[in-house]
Amino acid sequence: MSASITDQCLAHNRRYAGGESVHRAAYPGRQPIQPAKRLAVVACMDARLDVEDLLGLQTGEAHVIRNAGGVVTDDAIRCLIISHHLLNTNEIVLIHHTRCGMLAFTDDLLKAGLEGDPAAGKLLGQATGRAFTGCGKCAATPSAFHAFRGAIEPLDAPRDERNMERLAWDVRRGMSAILNHPWIPTSGPDAVTVRGFVYDVDTGLLEEVSYPGPMGSFG
Repeated sequence: MSASITDQCLAHNRRYAGGESVHRAAYPGRQPIQPAKRLAVVACMDARLDVEDLLGLQTGEAHVIRNAGGVVTDDAIRCLIISHHLLNTNEIVLIHHTRCGMLAFTDDLLKAGLEGDPAAGKLLGQATGRAFTGCGKCAATPSAFHAFRGAIEPLDAPRDERNMERLAWDVRRGMSAILNHPWIPTSGPDAVTVRGFVYDVDTGLLEEVSYPGPMGSFG
């Protein structure tokens, strides 16, 4: 059996972590609208992740959907449905990463700080190392910031067993959201595959997250 596109990307990642450049940055010329590798990637917006580089993808080969945390939000689901049903992708990859800012706050804490609560603002300033300036106003949107479950830690904290567990929890939650969505087929002739990973920003390597498994709690 030939390797999946995701497996090929993992091989490229090992080369990338070893210092080899796989992605070619030059303009490739005219390309079709459908991604050539039939791959869609949901990844964090963190500046330390260059998705095309770390997966060895070329321009035109994949859809790359990015947001804070690489969270599978309603909008990410919207993008994946369009990507699959209209543009023919059939492999989905989720990428979280170590030292993620989504580990350093809770939704309630950030909302309180933005609304002007001084205690929340102080905690957020301590976590981020910058002065946090609240806005003193309430807002209906965004309805959620999707901070990762578990006890918060300082911004950019080094990798440890606890934060790796928290990252794995959220990767699995994202995989579950995709695999259980009625408009994303996971069986039959039009099925997609879904795999999740944590990218180590200190080594350049991807580590696969098993599924199913624990998804965490609010306790």
